[in-house]
Amino acid sequence: QVQLVESGGGLVQPGGSLRLSCEGSGFDFSATAMTWYRQAPGKQREVVATISKSGYASYADSVKGRFTISRDNAQKSAYLQMENLRPEDTAVYYCNIGGTRFGFWGQGTQVTVSS
Repeated sequence: QVQLVESGGGLVQPGGSLRLSCEGSGFDFSATAMTWYRQAPGKQREVVATISKSGYASYADSVKGRFTISRDNAQKSAYLQMENLRPEDTAVYYCNIGGTRFGFWGQGTQVTVSS
């Protein structure tokens, strides 16, 4: 069965960095686009970044220039490198394949940006 396991979240001060990881199993990782979403308290889940199977990356305007999505097909993992973090980046970050309606989700990892 499909499994997505996120890790790497935590508490960081404004301006700090974190690297999130998402390890996938149960599907053809190298043939699958990977997407990071986040959900802040009281807000809707939103797309953060997507990387295609060929490595093309796209980002939400709010994170462009600060976040970098990448993938390692040999490790069956996708990553989200987050720099210059802001308090408004505080959220649970989720890994997704297949979209929001019929796709699969990981359990999420909490990122808290606070001094």
